Amino acid sequence: MNRFKRTSLLLGLLAVAGTAHAQFSATITATSDYDFRGVSLSAKDPALQASLDYAFGETGFYVGAWGSNIDYGDDVDGDIEVDLYAGYDGAINDDTGWTVGLTWYTYPGSSNSATRSKIEAYPEAWLGINYKGLDLKQWYAFEYDGTNDALYTEANYTFELPQNFSLSLHAGYNYGDAFEDFEYFDYSVAVGYELGNFGLELKYTGTDLSGDDKVTDDVFNTEGRLVFSVSTTLPW
Repeated sequence: MNRFKRTSLLLGLLAVAGTAHAQFSATITATSDYDFRGVSLSAKDPALQASLDYAFGETGFYVGAWGSNIDYGDDVDGDIEVDLYAGYDGAINDDTGWTVGLTWYTYPGSSNSATRSKIEAYPEAWLGINYKGLDLKQWYAFEYDGTNDALYTEANYTFELPQNFSLSLHAGYNYGDAFEDFEYFDYSVAVGYELGNFGLELKYTGTDLSGDDKVTDDVFNTEGRLVFSVSTTLPW
């Protein structure tokens, strides 16, 4: 899929939200690096990302799709990821809520060839609880690498600061059969700023991987690095 088609697909999500009912929303993000749990999935190159969400009134149910360009290296076929998801958000009281859902990670256009391998789609379920600014979530991926399962436990906390600033802390742990030989922690510290309809964020992210498990190449890089992003959500 060429760059024009990738961009058209991502921006097409926004066009739907601009004319749809208020229960639709869309977010577009430009980021310096597609960081996924401490790993660069865009080979440390910029990524254009967009999502389209639909909320079923005040029932708590929602569905959505999210897309981004990716770069898994010359040996892997595929340059776009599209995630389809459905979830439910519930409330225990005014300060405490919970969430459950399922995400299906897909890679349109990816296929096997004599020189390149296919990126296999896979589902991942989540269950979480949140209290004020604290969010705890457990993920379980079915056949994460085509054969083995994987688990991911994460904690996030956001502090609201004066003058439209915020501070977000993240820690996650990757484990399970797929990570049997290289279980690892990832972390990030991010400063956000709301500028009108746009959100700016500067994040430092990294992992505790070392030695042969640490990836210093651009593809799947796991080193500590800064990531800057700009996002906006429609309708304004």
